[in-house]
Amino acid sequence: MKNEEKKNPHKGGRPSKIDPAVHRYSISLTAEENARFLTLFETSGMHVMAHFITACVFQKGIKTVKMDKATMDYYMRLTSFYSQFRAVGVNYNQVVKILYQKFSEKKASAYLYKLEKQTIELAVLSKKIIQLTEEFEEKHMKKES
Repeated sequence: MKNEEKKNPHKGGRPSKIDPAVHRYSISLTAEENARFLTLFETSGMHVMAHFITACVFQKGIKTVKMDKATMDYYMRLTSFYSQFRAVGVNYNQVVKILYQKFSEKKASAYLYKLEKQTIELAVLSKKIIQLTEEFEEKHMKKES
């Protein structure tokens, strides 16, 4: 019974790993090489430098994402424009309800005819917005690897 206690003494801390990484290597970089290395590390999006280095050594494929501020600004404006366009659709439904509540059938139909023409223009504009967004994503938002 005392032998079993000695074999498995209770030790604190986290459990030990099955295959711990104990082999360490050291490299030296020039200032220019270090700047380039840090740039690659930052663009990879990885949070741990050791994981980035092992991915480089074993050619596991490194993801780099380049963010262009002007591109993102354009994309954000296009997205906000589309959300405003959707808000117009909500207002359109409210206007139709009010027309039928406040006006006679004949007057409401006349106003709806004018509104219908504007709606057709908005539908064409909506398709153009979607097309521009898709083209923009294809050209500028590709993930580079």
